Amino acid sequence: MPSKSDASRRHFARLLETGDGANDVVERLASSDAPLPDRFPSGTRHDDATIAKRHAALGLAPDDADLLAGRSGATDPAVYENSIENFIGEVRLPVGIAGPLRVNGLFAQGDYHVPLATTEAALVASYHRGARLVTASGGASAALVNEALNRSPAFAFGSIAEAGLFLHWVLEQVDRFREIVSESSRYAKLLDVGATGEGNHLYLNFEFTTGDAAGQNMVTLATQRICDFILAEAPVRPTRSYVEGNLSGDKKASAQAFNTVRGKKTIAEATLPADLVQRYLHTTPEAMTDYWRMSALGGVLSGTIGVQGHFANGLAALFIACGQDPACVAESAVGVTRFEVTEEGALYAAVTLPNLMLGTVGGGTGLPTQRACLDLLGLSGAGKSGALAEVTAALVLAGELSIIGAMAAGHFARAHERRARSTRRL
Repeated sequence: MPSKSDASRRHFARLLETGDGANDVVERLASSDAPLPDRFPSGTRHDDATIAKRHAALGLAPDDADLLAGRSGATDPAVYENSIENFIGEVRLPVGIAGPLRVNGLFAQGDYHVPLATTEAALVASYHRGARLVTASGGASAALVNEALNRSPAFAFGSIAEAGLFLHWVLEQVDRFREIVSESSRYAKLLDVGATGEGNHLYLNFEFTTGDAAGQNMVTLATQRICDFILAEAPVRPTRSYVEGNLSGDKKASAQAFNTVRGKKTIAEATLPADLVQRYLHTTPEAMTDYWRMSALGGVLSGTIGVQGHFANGLAALFIACGQDPACVAESAVGVTRFEVTEEGALYAAVTLPNLMLGTVGGGTGLPTQRACLDLLGLSGAGKSGALAEVTAALVLAGELSIIGAMAAGHFARAHERRARSTRRL
């Protein structure tokens, strides 16, 4: 999954500006030996007293506690006017906590209680178990390594000669395109323009950054304004044009995004001592690596894009809780998990997610309960999207450890049966 050299230079320059140089970057990613946080009061009890203990452990403000517990009354429908059409009401989903999850990131630093909205029994318990293992092992090192969001308008011509002349003109207009983008948005910036030809059709690929917003609407509006300029000024007129030609990979898994970046490309890793793997997952690094190797080949045989266990589970639950676009799980869940046994017998685990589509402003992030979940993480508002990406990658890593541990130990089906079907309280 390579990165373009210009984009990489810009990203690393940004990182070095925010700290004390390269040494600071290395120190931020190092495993933490800080005292372990207090254990979260987990379990399946849902009585008022237990929920109150959990709210206290999270340090929730009273208003947010009432909001998340459903005690604050009905939400004013006007809140949703910019979020949905033909409104008839709300659907409530339960929210659980995984963590504390220790993250040693370029942008995220600390122990995070991660809210997950789901109706799948055993999901929160699994991510919680993985988070406890990661935290006990010094935390996950996480790095946002690249970011870009693209929109790919398409143009049809009478011949390949016309398409070629059009492209020659377009590539001379990149600076003008950047001016148009800056005039249309305070946050969007045009990074680069690429092109893909197919017969007498031409697809342009505009790559943007979008600040702390996920940015799909932002880049659509900016691209439309560029297209308006192109259609008014281009010396060669296309016979047809569309603001999106389905080349961008929007809301779908694609090899293109897997090999480059769409959204925020983020990597998380952890080294987990064998005794902690045994304590939390009841298995060994060797057994987990053996299962990972076989499952990786199974993924190749089935033709998956990337190799991983269940990225979509944690991503969907986190996206719903924190006001992200759930449809973007389709592309965000593409990635790679890798396990190795170190010379010391520990388990090295890493996840790489090239397409994390998320933000901390805009979209659903300002809705009441979604904002409360972002506030719970301390990641609501401007300047927090890089940290949210790193926490998300660390959460995905925790989930991969837990599910592969369950498979290696032979506990996967039993855990689901116990959590989903049993009425026993733990």
